[in-house]
Amino acid sequence: MIVLIILMFWNVENFFAPNAMEGKSWGTTRFYAKCNGVAKTILLSADEYGQVPDIVGFAEIGNREVLSRMLSGTPLRKMGYGIVHYESPDKRGIDCGLIYRKSALKLLNSKPCHIYSSDSSIMNTRDILLAVFLKGEDTLAVLINHHPSKLGDSSGERRDLVMNRLQGICDSLKNEGISKIVAVGDFNDTVQESPNITPFYGNQGTIKFNGEWEKIDGCPILEGMSGSEYIFTPPHLSTKDAGYSGIKPLRTFNGPLYLGGISDHYPIVLKLDF
Repeated sequence: MIVLIILMFWNVENFFAPNAMEGKSWGTTRFYAKCNGVAKTILLSADEYGQVPDIVGFAEIGNREVLSRMLSGTPLRKMGYGIVHYESPDKRGIDCGLIYRKSALKLLNSKPCHIYSSDSSIMNTRDILLAVFLKGEDTLAVLINHHPSKLGDSSGERRDLVMNRLQGICDSLKNEGISKIVAVGDFNDTVQESPNITPFYGNQGTIKFNGEWEKIDGCPILEGMSGSEYIFTPPHLSTKDAGYSGIKPLRTFNGPLYLGGISDHYPIVLKLDF
């Protein structure tokens, strides 16, 4: 029997606790508006994909408090989600994190996987988050990524280092006997999707820059399973793309100006045949 696992990934753009964004008016009211927007999106995805996500991976989380307050202060409190999060050495203070349905998956272990530079020092970027789950009698390893941006002359080299680190982690997991592995995230470059993924999004991207879609969020590694990938674009996540055609994601801020949206990224959803 094929067991379906729903995994969502979303870069939620500077999702910090109240009053933790320098130069921006970010109090409790706006924080909880974003919490409710994220929760609404997660719950609405059940109408589109058949069930609420078993796992939701996040990029750009400020700290564990953000996830904890979101789960306790929105209708997600009824869904029985647990949290996996670790502080990373990123200079912006943003991390990867995930929530998972404790009724569907048992967390076996988790850890942050540091990124090392050529001199073996820890890079001041986001760790790769590793969580290993038990589903029935099978083990599933999930890796949440947020790779370095394109800013700076050596940004390509930094992304190559992180991608090599990711592949090394996957190789180690396979050597430990874990055959079902999924790596998702924001790779800050066009994603070379796993051949085990069937895409259902056409020319749609996850972000839009100067009127052009880019697909930088995705799943480059899927081992031991097949899956389908979607970009979830409910109306409340979008706004008109002024000066260009169509729509784009509605972000929370444009500089210091509060726009009231959730993120400049759309979430992706994977249906995994486990």
